[in-house]
Amino acid sequence: MPITLFGVPSRMVVAQVRQNIIIIEFTGRSCQLSGHMQTLYCVLGDFSARDKVVYKRTLLRLLDGGTLGLDFTPSDDSHLPPDTPIIVVLHGLTGGSYESYVRAILSPGCVPVHQGGLGYRAVVVNFRGCAGVPVTSPQLYSAGHTDDLRQALFYISHRYPEAPLLGLSFSLGANVMTRYVAEEGERSRLKSACVLGCPWNLAANSSKLLTTYIGRHVYSKGMGRNLVNLLKRHVSTFASDHEVAKAAAVTMALTKPTIDMFDEHFTRIGGGSSPPWPFASASDYYEYSSSHNVLNKIKIPLLAINAADDPVVQDVPMDVEGNGWAIMALTPCGGHLGWFESGEVWGEIRRWIKGPVFEWLRATGEDFVRSPPRWRPLHEEGGFIKEVGIDRLGCKELEGSDIIMGTEGEAGLLAGL
Repeated sequence: MPITLFGVPSRMVVAQVRQNIIIIEFTGRSCQLSGHMQTLYCVLGDFSARDKVVYKRTLLRLLDGGTLGLDFTPSDDSHLPPDTPIIVVLHGLTGGSYESYVRAILSPGCVPVHQGGLGYRAVVVNFRGCAGVPVTSPQLYSAGHTDDLRQALFYISHRYPEAPLLGLSFSLGANVMTRYVAEEGERSRLKSACVLGCPWNLAANSSKLLTTYIGRHVYSKGMGRNLVNLLKRHVSTFASDHEVAKAAAVTMALTKPTIDMFDEHFTRIGGGSSPPWPFASASDYYEYSSSHNVLNKIKIPLLAINAADDPVVQDVPMDVEGNGWAIMALTPCGGHLGWFESGEVWGEIRRWIKGPVFEWLRATGEDFVRSPPRWRPLHEEGGFIKEVGIDRLGCKELEGSDIIMGTEGEAGLLAGL
């Protein structure tokens, strides 16, 4: 009799359980698609007509001059109680709140319970320069820079002080979120975290991408091209004599750069604005930013799900060093942020991953009782929301807000990576 996991006994069953390691056997129709097919469908598929989400955007100005875009849904949440759980989302490499993998969970997750949803609020934290967010300081974002998430959580906690905050993140955003909860430990403002497709060991996974033709010329160069295109949109905002602007000019002159080339020429310099940035090399940036070596520091419930056939993330840690807070789940199929299966209706393709994610969010949002968190208190200083004892960080809401249609992506960028 198989042991079921997350209430999906007909398709996903636990094959092995060792300490906090879950190796999952998936018996559904998703395994008819290879990891490459799942990943490429995530990139090239047309998801504009499904999982529509309407967001209300709030722009945050950070103490260093940077800007974040926080997209809240439902856009009118006045009917929800103040203690309604909030799903805090970080997107992938060059994505945003419009990504299909984000909407696949938030669209049903934020509808009322009587309609089959969770009835939660959600907010997508769009990185600097992503999803139409302006770049207003000489910095973009990176896998190792956690301060932007930290400051966004200042604001969300201040705006909804009674609400439990549940982390949900994808790919690069998953690495950022994992590092954040590890750095904060018992002070984490997130009550739990679910990280999907996390790249973990950045050096190992970047290196393995380059060993195959499709890895180098499709995935690595595709991500490199996305990043260069994103950089081109915002390079004019950098002062020409700034080191970040100089790095951007060199990077944009590269011919078909792979992601490691982009990181070597730009991310190690422009991926953060405070020590330990800038790094001497991409290798140093990878060593600092990787999340596989901080799992033992996590002090909140964390569920990490990766797919064994993910062509982008091939090196996945399955050792949490005895940390009872972290659970590692590995599915044999799913590609990178795919986890597709055929639906009941002919021609329908859906993401089955929302089932286990929903159960995790519901369990940690409603059933898990957390001991009183040891947050540093928030206070306002000069209009900025700050944490007591951390003077270098702060955020304030900018005037005005926009209604954002979640299906409107970024032209010229490959989605889903």
